[in-house]
Amino acid sequence: MIHFVVHEEGDGVGVVVVEGVKAGQQLNGWIMEDDKDLNVTAKSDIPIGHKLALKDYRPGDSVIKYGVDIGRVVQPIAKGEHLHVHNVKTKRW
Repeated sequence: MIHFVVHEEGDGVGVVVVEGVKAGQQLNGWIMEDDKDLNVTAKSDIPIGHKLALKDYRPGDSVIKYGVDIGRVVQPIAKGEHLHVHNVKTKRW
């Protein structure tokens, strides 16, 4: 079962595609561009459609999705944690 998808190999986040992801759960992911599998342990509950960190981030780091910078980290995020508006902000304003 696929729990999250990643668009490109260099992306730092995956998108959860199932309901009910819970902290401690082993998640199976799929990198679409290269048709590769990867595994991550969820460190927090993550709603469907939200992002999962695929690496550790520090404040000020850029988050890459679709090969594009989608925002700036504003608080530490560990690999496997929920990555959303509470810990990433746009750089547009």
